[in-house]
Amino acid sequence: MSKKDNHINDDLLVKYLLGETDATESREAELWINAGDANKKYYEGIKLIWQESERIAATNDPDEDGAWHRLQKRINTGKTDELPVRNVKPAGKFIWLKIAASVILISTIGYFAYNQFWSTSSVSKSAGQETLTQSLPDGSSVTLNSGSEIIYPAHFRGEQRLVQLKGEGFFKITPDKTKPFIIKVNAVTVSVVGTSFNVKNVKGKTEVIVATGIVKVNLHGREVLLRPGEKVTADENSASLLVQKNKGSLYNYYITKELVCDATPLSELVDKLNQVYNSNISIAEPKLRSLPITTTFKGQSLQQILNVIAQTFKIKVETRGGQILLK
Repeated sequence: MSKKDNHINDDLLVKYLLGETDATESREAELWINAGDANKKYYEGIKLIWQESERIAATNDPDEDGAWHRLQKRINTGKTDELPVRNVKPAGKFIWLKIAASVILISTIGYFAYNQFWSTSSVSKSAGQETLTQSLPDGSSVTLNSGSEIIYPAHFRGEQRLVQLKGEGFFKITPDKTKPFIIKVNAVTVSVVGTSFNVKNVKGKTEVIVATGIVKVNLHGREVLLRPGEKVTADENSASLLVQKNKGSLYNYYITKELVCDATPLSELVDKLNQVYNSNISIAEPKLRSLPITTTFKGQSLQQILNVIAQTFKIKVETRGGQILLK
């Protein structure tokens, strides 16, 4: 693993093993460990070393200096067999255990393993106030909406391409039938081979909309297959998967700066307008919610869009304080 990349290293893996990581560090460690079988074996090696160190500490009374000298002897000789431990006067807290767990990794697993894993550390990219388009190691790309984050390995190894998303992102995946691309969003797993789609997570609900190809979405063992023009809303609270037709392209406004409606229900357009313009628009009468609208808005002000809606459906637009009512 790379010592140049602070997102993951042996110390972080040891810290994760000891249960001393915070939520962000735990997420990074788990992402790296689950990136492939080789990573899992590497972590299991660390775990084995730590467990053996605890066993020795529980059955013997090592002093810190003696333990350190024996650890150095292991590193210098390259041997991994357990060396005899002599009984001495108890030394109090076994601080040397943490040191041994971090330092002995290289000598135990060897120089080859170190070089094999140096390039598999995690990379984290976050979008600030603006969107961010990021290329991924396999040639795929993701455009992150503002305030969103993606974590991925510096190099995809093993049998899958695993990333973790927070917020919203539009993915264009390079095809590879031998190595599926997998996105983890909390409890939701999105799996593809090569396609383009949008993933958005807000308040325990993950929405996936497919532009091209086929996408598989899994939530707590339940799975659905989505095709172009379809979307699913995965609710982590109710463990439900609601599949619907996606009418128009409102979801990718943060990329195209266009609101494309294609028989889109008025309620969906209003929801998007509230998000884009930070407005407070409400539909006063339920029967108006399902009215379909087909048009494209680009560069218009909110008032101009409201005028089009009013003329299209012959409805009134009233402003009361900071609220806008359609009735």
